Amino acid sequence: MLRFAPSPAGDMHIGDLRVAIFNFIAAKQREEEFIVRIEDIDKNNVVEGKDQEILDTLALFGIEYSQVIHQSQNVRFHSAMALQLMHEKKAFSCFCSDAWLEKKVQEAKDAGKEYGYDDACRNLPAELVIDNTNPFTVRITRPDENVIIHDVVQGDVSFTPDEVDSFIIMNHDKTPTQDFASAVDDMLSDISFIVRDKINLLHTPKQEHVRNSLAYDKQLKYAHISSISNAKKFTIKQLLEEGYLPEAILNYLVSIGNSFSKEVFTINEAIEFVNLSQLNKDTVSFQLSDLRLINQKHLRDLEAKELSRYVGFADSEIGELARIYLLEDVATTKELKAKIAPIFKKRIIPDTLKEQVQTMQECITQAPYFQEYESFKKYVLEQTKLEDKDFEKSLRLLLTNAENGPELSQLYKYLKNYLGEIIK
Repeated sequence: MLRFAPSPAGDMHIGDLRVAIFNFIAAKQREEEFIVRIEDIDKNNVVEGKDQEILDTLALFGIEYSQVIHQSQNVRFHSAMALQLMHEKKAFSCFCSDAWLEKKVQEAKDAGKEYGYDDACRNLPAELVIDNTNPFTVRITRPDENVIIHDVVQGDVSFTPDEVDSFIIMNHDKTPTQDFASAVDDMLSDISFIVRDKINLLHTPKQEHVRNSLAYDKQLKYAHISSISNAKKFTIKQLLEEGYLPEAILNYLVSIGNSFSKEVFTINEAIEFVNLSQLNKDTVSFQLSDLRLINQKHLRDLEAKELSRYVGFADSEIGELARIYLLEDVATTKELKAKIAPIFKKRIIPDTLKEQVQTMQECITQAPYFQEYESFKKYVLEQTKLEDKDFEKSLRLLLTNAENGPELSQLYKYLKNYLGEIIK
């Protein structure tokens, strides 16, 4: 069983989606189930409706899952597991105030050291714990030996007991901390393999220590994929609104930082050739220019009628017309619409050309149907007797409502059946 565990705290970023994609790929390769767990315990960070947006986004990218779990549904299990650890002396009540802990953190910082809890409350006498009316957190006792994470991307990574620390598992309000809740939830769901961002690697030994302390004997495997340094800069919603195809975004997020034999591929093809153990380990940077190139190639590969739908039509000829613009510096559906839409709108003609354009418009309206552009051009030129320098510019404005663009001989092939609608 694999899982994707997003927080419904805002719009999904590219780093979040990338983790979901690689989890889905791994689940398919391992022929195991894939579930979505919404991490909604911290109600202060939950934005209403974002859980459904997450599921809608996954569906848009073809990421299928068998079950959706909200972490808040498991709070009773979190409390029971914390109580078990306390009974077994593997966790303890901590009465240190926030102000005191902040002071200790600052002292460590001033000394140029990493802060670690000093276990001040670990061995308090029972009578001091029972009689203490101050609010308290629950901390798990730090491990006695190193915690080793076996990772298919990063290799074996070892963490000392001090690096794991006696960290908090239950807050003052008796809600579980994220590391504790995630560890318990992975046990409850029988998770076998976890794919996550390398940025979360420091959380992994804490969660592993929780399961070890609860005598959970299943050995989980991990794949900490490389982080995207500027992941928070781009949300999936923004990229979609700018006209990037889901297929292209997915393609780029899988390939970024990695080297595959195929540059353009689908999720099903990625399942066939992606090898997690061969993925790049180091931090990568998301480059919009690279996504543009991938998106342009995906657009070019679309069938003509499907491509036309992205510019508001359902016509193969308009799709082929759009494909011509993709040979230029056009890479998104938003840019493509900006090229196609004006063709079917009212012309904006400069005053210096209004007379010539009107003459040409009257000529084309009455002209017979021409299959070939050169025959059409010759007829209009002979009938209007316009000078060459004005002719080409006026004809382009009439046909495309633009002063420049692809060769008219290319465009005419797909515009000729629309001349009655364009030239009015």
